[in-house]
Amino acid sequence: MSVQTSAHADPKLVAGLRLVVGRLARRLRQQAGGEVTPSMHSAMVSVERLQPVPLGELAAVERVQPPTITKLVAKLEDLGYVVREADGRDRRIARVRLTPDGVRHLAQSRKRKDAYLAERLRRLDPGDRKLLEQALPVLERLVGDE
Repeated sequence: MSVQTSAHADPKLVAGLRLVVGRLARRLRQQAGGEVTPSMHSAMVSVERLQPVPLGELAAVERVQPPTITKLVAKLEDLGYVVREADGRDRRIARVRLTPDGVRHLAQSRKRKDAYLAERLRRLDPGDRKLLEQALPVLERLVGDE
């Protein structure tokens, strides 16, 4: 992917979108609550989707080095949100899954973030809400798989 903007991309649109998406992401992270960092939260979401997931696969999905994921998982274990289990066929492989506390933490985090967004959306007039609804598919394409 080129770092330069396309001749067809309006620099003001590029900068404005970057800023507003960054601010929204930061405000949503602030709603997560607790001692879980954004990296830990991301790892928990990946574990939820892939569990039981080998540490190596989790590192690849999270795009971090294996020692980094090992440290993240250790912190999440200390908090009681995940457990590591030896693979039944290959004891050298550790698989990670969420604990019931981890499932609850993710559910509560999502609930707080959804409530934050719902409150912000309620403040908008119906026309602006409709514009956001229509923009969702465009934003999904923008994010797309890299």
